[in-house]
Amino acid sequence: MLMNPFYVLKPVWHDLNPVRGRIALHGMAKSSGNQPKRISNMKRFLLTLALSLPLATSFAAADTGLNLFSIAAPHHGRNMDMAVMYPSQSGTARPFGENAVFYGVPVHDYAEVVPGKYPVIVLSHGWGGNFARLGWLSSGLAEKGAIIIAVNHPNSTTGELNNLEALNHWTRAQDLKAALDYVMKDPTLAPYIDTSRIYAAGFSYGGWTALSLGGLRGSHAGISKLCSEGETKSTHCADILRAGIKIEDIDVAKWESSYKDPRIAAVAAIDPALTFGLKTTDTTALNVPVLMIGLGEGKSRLYATDTSATGSNFEILIPKANTEVLTPATHFSALGLCKPKGAAILVDEKDDPVCTDPQGSDRKKITRRIIDLIAQHFAL
Repeated sequence: MLMNPFYVLKPVWHDLNPVRGRIALHGMAKSSGNQPKRISNMKRFLLTLALSLPLATSFAAADTGLNLFSIAAPHHGRNMDMAVMYPSQSGTARPFGENAVFYGVPVHDYAEVVPGKYPVIVLSHGWGGNFARLGWLSSGLAEKGAIIIAVNHPNSTTGELNNLEALNHWTRAQDLKAALDYVMKDPTLAPYIDTSRIYAAGFSYGGWTALSLGGLRGSHAGISKLCSEGETKSTHCADILRAGIKIEDIDVAKWESSYKDPRIAAVAAIDPALTFGLKTTDTTALNVPVLMIGLGEGKSRLYATDTSATGSNFEILIPKANTEVLTPATHFSALGLCKPKGAAILVDEKDDPVCTDPQGSDRKKITRRIIDLIAQHFAL
């Protein structure tokens, strides 16, 4: 079902309820209680972003079209919102995802698709996030010649974060499978899809979702051990424990099952979560090309999404992956460009400093580099 093109995410002031509601596992911040020496053969580059150069692409940049849908999610017993961005013919543009804190991106509602066949990327937001906050990434990849399918994951999206239900990470893989199924049957979009080039990408908790679709399996013992370390290591775990949630009560079989989608040909994960305690056997089915993008180093690296030897050391399990760390940066540098008064608004609301980056950091270069790295990985 198509949605009103002027649909506005709630709460409208900055797509957060409050800002913390968006961040938790992709910042591991607050949310409402139970409501609803590194491996030498790994490609890893510690980048100084000011010196980085854009990567070339073969696709002439197009405008970005946006179609909004509400589609069935039987595994949740209700509908979920979906946004699809794609290369479009020109029309009247409007800002998408803009609010008092963040800049938006120009889109053309329900515009005609530029004729051609395009790869598809299913994109997953972080814990408590939404597809608008990753609009910069969707738009940037659409401009390079891809169709981007993103959803607001029920129970782990802005305004309806349910700590207990959100921990059912497998439902997020199911969300993206349902969204992909829908778009591949949609008469306005399906004719433009190159079915041999379907990819998955995600940020934070969404990075895990993308890896899961690629074949990675979870470790219940791993998350249990991480959270047993308490507040000193993971603020996300601290929030879960304060909410009275017992990790041991989570369905182990479902947590550790495979949610691989055979249609996924490659994966890109930005600062992915849930990688603690994994073993080689958990990566056996992750047999597609993987790009890992880390954000920050030292004190600027978020522990819960640190896949290096100072964190989960997940990278040692996937030596064939392309792994890059962007610095100076923080986990929240991937949330898009903040307005000049954004940081002050968050201070006034006593919220997390998601617009505050390390000294010398340039969020515009960071986001552009992320777009270029993913575009190169998916050969856009």
